[in-house]
Amino acid sequence: MSDIFDKFRLDGKTALVTGGAGLLGRQFSRTLAQAGAHVLAADVDGASAGRVAAEMNAAGLKASGCQVDVTDPTSVKGMVGEALDRTGRLDVLVCSAALDPKFDAAGEGRHASAFEEFPLAAWQQALDVNLTGMFLCAQQAVRPMLQQGAGAIILICSTYGLVGPDQRIYERPGEPPRYKPVFYSVTKAGVLGLTRYLATYYAGKNIRANALTPGGVFNDHDDLFNANYSARAVMGRMARQDEMNGALLFLASEASSYMTGANLVVDGGWTAW
Repeated sequence: MSDIFDKFRLDGKTALVTGGAGLLGRQFSRTLAQAGAHVLAADVDGASAGRVAAEMNAAGLKASGCQVDVTDPTSVKGMVGEALDRTGRLDVLVCSAALDPKFDAAGEGRHASAFEEFPLAAWQQALDVNLTGMFLCAQQAVRPMLQQGAGAIILICSTYGLVGPDQRIYERPGEPPRYKPVFYSVTKAGVLGLTRYLATYYAGKNIRANALTPGGVFNDHDDLFNANYSARAVMGRMARQDEMNGALLFLASEASSYMTGANLVVDGGWTAW
């Protein structure tokens, strides 16, 4: 009987993380590399992806950086090709790239559009990145997985793919209303549909597809937002940036070998109320 901890190892495997330079993407990339995988961190900001890979290499991990536009089929095909060129295989795909309007310091001023006035161009752009991007990445990544006879696909969802946004937590006394926009809930709900489709479509092929649903992750949010959000979470706080890593590694590894088509929720109890 194997040691349970061996099931979490990814030695000799190759993992591809889109959005690999993002808040969670860089966490996911490092986690998979620490488990033994060669990680390709891919991001629309290629320079940042390169820096993430360099930091991991400096720590003795195996990583490469890559620029990708997940809305462009040619770019996505090139990204998967780069992973294959480097290691000859692709075992894990993590789709973390997404448009997610944050309410941290960097996101100020981007949330004024009420639903009635929400721009069509912004809606279409979000569909392209958040849903079509995952479709294109999975479509390309699954090809070598089929040849290998195994693979794990992990799509990053959100609590707002499960429940509607509580717009009250974005209010500020004496200021104009701010909103979590409509595209975020709709596209993240679509992620769950895509996850289940992939899981059932590849039934019997030893290719597993699961979703990971994080709750709100603290990233220098102001005190008011942090307090408002934390009051809605059973655990009374936002997540730390490293608190999705255990769930991500579980889904990527043989520790979750009897799990597909599922959604693993790590939200501090937000959706338990």
